[in-house]
Amino acid sequence: MKLFQNLFAKDNSTRIGAPAAGKLVSIKEVSDPTFSEEVLGKGAAIIPTEGKFYAPVDGTVSTVFPTGHAAAITGSGGEEILIHIGLDTVKLEGKHFTIHAAEGQEVKKGDLLLEADLDQIKAEGYDIITPVVICNSDEFSEIQMMGPATVAPGDDILKLQK
Repeated sequence: MKLFQNLFAKDNSTRIGAPAAGKLVSIKEVSDPTFSEEVLGKGAAIIPTEGKFYAPVDGTVSTVFPTGHAAAITGSGGEEILIHIGLDTVKLEGKHFTIHAAEGQEVKKGDLLLEADLDQIKAEGYDIITPVVICNSDEFSEIQMMGPATVAPGDDILKLQK
């Protein structure tokens, strides 16, 4: 009966949703080596087409940067997810960002976390590519990018295997 073993095997993977609408790309395409060389962890990146950023999983907001350019969520499966809107956008010191979540807040997948005025950020010369990083990547045996090239908020973009 080995033939059917995988058919009925429980999928114990965790799926990470897209925090924003846009084009899904490999994290290796991010021009900042901190992300492309996976210094902070494995992941994917989105070139957002809309300025609303949502919780990619059910969990707890572990960090919201005061500048509004990034947030971290600890998912119910223990995954630590960093959403970093744009590159070097911390230098904007909060300009063009609106925070909708607070540290310690319980969130459901799809809850609004942050907003960014992407046109204004681009006009100031910043790249808006948004890395989605699993900061505790070493706790997973496999992290696989998945999903269509164009994603809507909540579409699966990463599959994590314990």
